[in-house]
Amino acid sequence: MNRYWTLSDKRLGGLPELNNFTLHEGPNPTPGPGQALSRTIYVSLDPYQWYYKKRGVEPKGAVCHARTVSRIIESRMDGFAPGDLVFNVNGWAEYALMGEGVDRPAYMIPRKLDPAAGKISQAVGVLGMLGLTAYSGMILLGDPKAGETVVVSAASGGVGQIAGQLARLRGARVVGIAGREEKCRYVTDELRFDACVSHLSPTLADDLRSACPNGVDVYFENVGGAVFDAVLPLFNKGARMTICGVIAQFAEGAVADGKAYIMRNGEAIFRDRNVKVQDLFVGEFVADHQDAFLRDVAHWVADGEIRYREDIRQGFETIPVAFGEMMRGGNFGKMLVQVSEDPTL
Repeated sequence: MNRYWTLSDKRLGGLPELNNFTLHEGPNPTPGPGQALSRTIYVSLDPYQWYYKKRGVEPKGAVCHARTVSRIIESRMDGFAPGDLVFNVNGWAEYALMGEGVDRPAYMIPRKLDPAAGKISQAVGVLGMLGLTAYSGMILLGDPKAGETVVVSAASGGVGQIAGQLARLRGARVVGIAGREEKCRYVTDELRFDACVSHLSPTLADDLRSACPNGVDVYFENVGGAVFDAVLPLFNKGARMTICGVIAQFAEGAVADGKAYIMRNGEAIFRDRNVKVQDLFVGEFVADHQDAFLRDVAHWVADGEIRYREDIRQGFETIPVAFGEMMRGGNFGKMLVQVSEDPTL
């Protein structure tokens, strides 16, 4: 039997609650021609998934969307055989189909994983779309130069920790913004950022100004709200800003207004200081940049130049609770839920 989660009929508020989701049970799907059935091992939990739900990208009644690491159980799909480990998009389901006729974003193409190349869980993290998000937003859009000051919000999170380290490898001075003291210490001691300030501090704006005495040249935005407000007056002329996420606006219930808030509040400074503001949609970078990203970042991870922390919860039933905790900042590193045995461990 298969278990899967969908959205309930309850109105979605600012942040997810347990009663926003309904658990179902039914027979396993049967693969048709050109399809394969896989069993989920790891479910990736990411803030963009709540945006999908709030904006209706993911319709009610559909299995909740998520990138996954899975093991092939049955295959009628060329190139995939039972036992293969794969990156795919099973969502919040124990079993799901992939292949012909299965509705998935075009840029989320199933691929086989080689355990010798790294932990398979990293396929939905540092060596997956999350890592490509950091690479695209920092290297390709932000383009930090040696000696510049780079600020990364949500610096201990899945994307932020990678983005900041990529800027450090470029020779930039990197300042993180994180939450509790434990996270800030991790950012400086383990990830080797030059400084980290807490968004929980009542003196955030002053703390950030002290950490950035030469202003800000590149800002990787994951949060919005008061965090953005603290960065805004520090932009130098010709600065670059990548908008990856605006998680603060989720909490305020104004998902659609996240970018509008940034553009409205920042308009005068953006114009006067010629700040380049760019939205980040990772799907636009897959075709042209994924191979280079995997080559470079896999090498840096293997050599310890990029360090990466996962927050792995256990049990299929815990997915909605873990998702809510992640959206409230309760995770420490990239959030995953393990729902079946990882045969590589």
